Amino acid sequence: MLENVIEDKQFASLMQKNIRDTIIYFFEKEQNFGILCRIEEISFEPELPSKINAEFRPLTLFFLAGYTFETAQIQGDFLIFEAGFGVENIGSFVTVPLLSIMQIIIDETPVLINLASYEEESHAHHKEMDERGVENSMASFLSNPENSKFLKK
Repeated sequence: MLENVIEDKQFASLMQKNIRDTIIYFFEKEQNFGILCRIEEISFEPELPSKINAEFRPLTLFFLAGYTFETAQIQGDFLIFEAGFGVENIGSFVTVPLLSIMQIIIDETPVLINLASYEEESHAHHKEMDERGVENSMASFLSNPENSKFLKK
């Protein structure tokens, strides 16, 4: 099923590598591009005023052109660039985790689509919940004296 693929850690690593390689290729070709990203995973330094933050949609498009393109670089698993926001053109460094980039776009055409939805914290949380569930289930089982006949002696 599709969920088995898009939620897989190895698939997410493959998508992250493709995103990184595509962006580096565009840097080398001096090709401007846009990125459509999940805004909740992006950080701004310095923080933007709440009025500007309120204008962002859950999926936000950033165009890397001009000064923004010139400042863009990949550091580890992040794309970092400087951009100006709002009427006042408030400058901020934008840090975008590569896996939060859902699309890379040139001239209104997606050239890369990221379907990966693997999240490390989510899988750790599920594993912890599974382990607690087993513990709770065993405790419930053992609390019933009738179940003692099922235990090996």
